[in-house]
Amino acid sequence: MVETAVDRRLVQELARSGGELPAQFVQKEENRPIGSSPPASGVPIVDICRLFESGEEALRLKSGLQTWGLCQVVSDELSTNFLDEVRSVAKKFFNLPKEEKLKYGNLTDDGEFKLEGYGNDIVVTKDQVRDWNDRLYLLVEPECARSLELWPDNPSSFRSLLHEFSIKTRKIADNLLKAIARVLELEENYFTDQFGEDGAAFVRFTYYPACPRSDAVIGMKPHSDGSAITLLLLDKDVDGLQVLKDGEWYAVPTVPHALLLNLGDQMEIMSNGILKSPMHRVVTNSQERISVVMFYTVNNEKYIEPANNLVDEQRPRLYKKVLIKSYLNELFENFAKGKRAIDFAKV
Repeated sequence: MVETAVDRRLVQELARSGGELPAQFVQKEENRPIGSSPPASGVPIVDICRLFESGEEALRLKSGLQTWGLCQVVSDELSTNFLDEVRSVAKKFFNLPKEEKLKYGNLTDDGEFKLEGYGNDIVVTKDQVRDWNDRLYLLVEPECARSLELWPDNPSSFRSLLHEFSIKTRKIADNLLKAIARVLELEENYFTDQFGEDGAAFVRFTYYPACPRSDAVIGMKPHSDGSAITLLLLDKDVDGLQVLKDGEWYAVPTVPHALLLNLGDQMEIMSNGILKSPMHRVVTNSQERISVVMFYTVNNEKYIEPANNLVDEQRPRLYKKVLIKSYLNELFENFAKGKRAIDFAKV
């Protein structure tokens, strides 16, 4: 990916310097968060272990996905202590000296941007308003495709914890894909079959430094995910995630022992728009914040399209057949510009 020549200083270093806030982070008036947002109190909590045994649990999942595009998920697979360990190792990484973190940097020696690695997101125009975060982005599945040279070995437990986290969340993701298929009255394995054995999973560790201008700076601009589904481990102590519903932003409260399920654009396409990929953003705070996010996507070389059983005279096809590689290219370009990529797939 080629990006424009801009100031690529790390946000964490800017925050530590205490200097004047660079203009490239200041949002236009119409894009700034206004006041406090009401809580998204209707997002349900679903126990993954009871999802296939309890009709009530399945109804909660359906309600959350149809109303918000979100659902809080708890599982015996993920103890509170384990989730705290994952949060802790993420914080420890971002608290390392800059030189140590840059061993895993996402810029080549020639300054070319790479998707994987530590640093900032892609900047495609000189007037692009930047987000107030640094991130570490890694491919975790297929395991044989991992770029282990970009996986930190400091903290010493980072790699083993991430590997364990990826195994546990994959089991949860597969069960959720089956449950979503049931919600849509599709064959249970419909979505897992779309993934097959070569589906991809990426992890994004994001650090949002404390911000001196939370009234004018966004942690992450409004966007929808390009995945099929996303599982988010949110900061236990500091909120910041907001979701757009009926033209209003709602604050998503953290459930410390849960993962947040967020539907992605691929699911909206495959469900023929019955399920929506929600627009969401991250606001800044006077306190630092971290998140760990798993994105599950169909393989780059495969095509997706609305399920045949979800297309009829009453509900015509809304999306065309799309190559995942082409869609994700559109996604990253549009994300940088603050636009949705899903329009690319509409009929």
